[in-house]
Amino acid sequence: MDDRGVTRREGSALTQTVTLVIGAGPAGLTVGDALASAGAGVVVLEADPIHVGGISKTVEAEGFRFDIGGHRFFSKSKVVEDYWTELLGDDMLDRPRLSRIYYNGDFYDYPLSPFDALRKLGFVESMRCGFSFLRAKLFPNRNPQNFEEWVVNQFGRRLFEIFFKTYTEKVWGMACIDISADWAAQRIKGLSLGKAVLHGLAPRRKEGDVVKTLIESFRYPRLGPGMMWEAARDRVVANGGAVVMDRKVVGLRLDDGGTWRATVVSRDGASREMEADSVVSSMPVRSLVRALPDVPPAVVEAAEALRYRDFLIVAIMVSGRDRFDDNWIYIHDPGVNVGRIQNFKSWSPDMVPDPSSNCYGLEYFCNDTDDLWAMDDADLIEMATGELATLGLIAGDEVLGGHVIRQRKAYPVYDHAYQVNVGVIRSYLDEAYPSLHLVGRNGMHKYNNQDHAVMTGLMTATNILDGSRHLDPWLVNEDAEYHEAGTAGSSTSGLRSVPLSPAG
Repeated sequence: MDDRGVTRREGSALTQTVTLVIGAGPAGLTVGDALASAGAGVVVLEADPIHVGGISKTVEAEGFRFDIGGHRFFSKSKVVEDYWTELLGDDMLDRPRLSRIYYNGDFYDYPLSPFDALRKLGFVESMRCGFSFLRAKLFPNRNPQNFEEWVVNQFGRRLFEIFFKTYTEKVWGMACIDISADWAAQRIKGLSLGKAVLHGLAPRRKEGDVVKTLIESFRYPRLGPGMMWEAARDRVVANGGAVVMDRKVVGLRLDDGGTWRATVVSRDGASREMEADSVVSSMPVRSLVRALPDVPPAVVEAAEALRYRDFLIVAIMVSGRDRFDDNWIYIHDPGVNVGRIQNFKSWSPDMVPDPSSNCYGLEYFCNDTDDLWAMDDADLIEMATGELATLGLIAGDEVLGGHVIRQRKAYPVYDHAYQVNVGVIRSYLDEAYPSLHLVGRNGMHKYNNQDHAVMTGLMTATNILDGSRHLDPWLVNEDAEYHEAGTAGSSTSGLRSVPLSPAG
């Protein structure tokens, strides 16, 4: 698709206002869909030349489909659930949730099954965990400032060391004491050892009454999450909007007349300018600040201090019997590099070309400067195959092939300074650029789930259509009720109040 009809050129005018959306991930496409469905002009730009969906895309190779990590479709917001149903209808499957933890040569149910854990840990280790938990409850840290202190408060030190430390440090490449407690509060909110034990003992309850970490089923698109965002893309176009692939925004400026001018490049080196009345950005905050002119040094410094964790997944296609039924397995074993293993056939049977095959996705968390990132695909596939065999999940003669996907900036890092840095950037952008809106995980530097990204998109589209900012997308986070700005109990910053360390 070329840019005719979506670019305002000198000597011409558009008959309607146009919003430029940067990024065709869940947040960006939701904005685009909502605006186009309302008859508003919108252009969505995506740097990827092929796939929409961001880290929620689905890749196909040799008839096998796999995600960039697994993506459950579950939300406490009926608005979001209804939106997904509207897009895919009967192609949204109800799937059972099954996941386990691999630790010390054994597999443990997750969420915790107390009898399973007791049997596999053994009496002595179980007693150590119990006493450690009681100690944490009797002598809690009243002011937890990092991930380690927060989790120890909730579960006790011994369970932290067994079931949290190794995996978390694999994911982030940093010590648990260097990770903000904010990340634990957001990702494990509401879960405690007591609740996990009760969940394992109590009769089944309605999902609306269950902590999100403990849900027993979820919805999932028949052909993977990319199917959802391809449907959103198609609806944007059907309603008169545009989704333009292979377009990376490298420059943004607002002229004196209030028109945005975006410098856009494609992979062939071609550069062009596009115009819009407002801009929605889901690109990483650091990249956004780099694209803007004349940014104050303090804001540049805050943006450059934001950190990201990269990610690669090695999909191993196999034949023969299914070795495990889990959707995914957390690998708490420092002896292998893999952090988590997806079983895409358990997400949806249609992710594989025939029932006698399967596809396992081995997730490796790294930085794009690491040796692991630079390894040849063939070497990564050989390593992943060997680690599957080491864990007892395949035999060598079952392997049909492999495929590697690298994903930069998959996770915004919650270090001790991130809140301050995001606050500095937000304050500047809100004052200098009222027609610039931030959405989504990287666009807001918030480790949000897919449903939160959708809600930020819906709220932002409403604000643009109303010509106001009466909805605050920054209030959207884990298990939030998505309040309007200024309602009782809401935080004006949208970030959880977690004490910073003296170094922060």
